Amino acid sequence: MAFVLPDLPYAKDAFGEILSAETFDYHHGKHHNAYVTKANELIAADPSLAGKSLVELIRTAKGGLFNQVGQIWNHTFYWLSLSPQKKQPGGPLLDLITQGFGSVDGLVEKLKAEAVGHFASGWAALILKDGKLAVTSYHDADTPVAHGDAPLLILDIWEHAYYIDYRNRRPDYAERLLKDAIDWDFVALNLDGQGASRADQPG
Repeated sequence: MAFVLPDLPYAKDAFGEILSAETFDYHHGKHHNAYVTKANELIAADPSLAGKSLVELIRTAKGGLFNQVGQIWNHTFYWLSLSPQKKQPGGPLLDLITQGFGSVDGLVEKLKAEAVGHFASGWAALILKDGKLAVTSYHDADTPVAHGDAPLLILDIWEHAYYIDYRNRRPDYAERLLKDAIDWDFVALNLDGQGASRADQPG
């Protein structure tokens, strides 16, 4: 069974000026799809990899295959972390945000600083660690799954994620998404520590 490009959970034009349909055409339709295609080629060339899920491969693969499967997982989780309708966190998630960052605005500023301060390509993320929220980032195709981190949301900070709409203004991209386009309902669902499974695919 080959990995497939997952459908977006919303229409490509659903975000208006926040993220354009053109960005989704390239980011999802070309970049994400290219990782799926290349991963399938590498797996087809090595029968010992057949039948392993995306997460299993992330935890065991190295080099080129790790880069491809890590990027498939990261992108899928990124799409799920976004919402075209502005939402606000509540319940246990809001309690954890308040305990760790003082307020939602405090968390947004921390995540933005992580995204903007991360050198070159990668991913800014909110994870659950020892029962508390933590902000971190990963370089290139690295992913929380590879480190046993429990992901709650992930933000793509590769240039291809924002260049069409924001050119080189990564701070504007990060702030706009974090303030207006995060699916906090999805983030809350991941408090059970099962976030990795939501972007996994069977092999």
